Amino acid sequence: MNDLFTWAALGGLTGASAATLLATNVIGGLIGPSGDKARKWIALGFALLLSYLTAAFADAGPEKWIIAFFNGLVIFSAALGINQLPPGNRQATQASPTQLAQGREPRYVRSWV
Repeated sequence: MNDLFTWAALGGLTGASAATLLATNVIGGLIGPSGDKARKWIALGFALLLSYLTAAFADAGPEKWIIAFFNGLVIFSAALGINQLPPGNRQATQASPTQLAQGREPRYVRSWV
């Protein structure tokens, strides 16, 4: 059980980003292809939620709520894959029938950027 997510791991950038990515892909997968546009907003909401939960347990002044907002954006950016942001680096979100005919399997986790 200690190898899975812990509260300490969720409080860090790596754990929070991974949790955001996983939760967004699972929720988006349950919604289906019609939810692809909502995935970005789900990811942003989940990242901000994790950030504000972490801030709630922090012993800091009132400025922690402002910092939590920016930390949420950092978590969202890390989960989103900021390295994909130039449009030339993005992969297509839907495979065409010709790609599938050439032996390419559809990806379970596809880019929704």
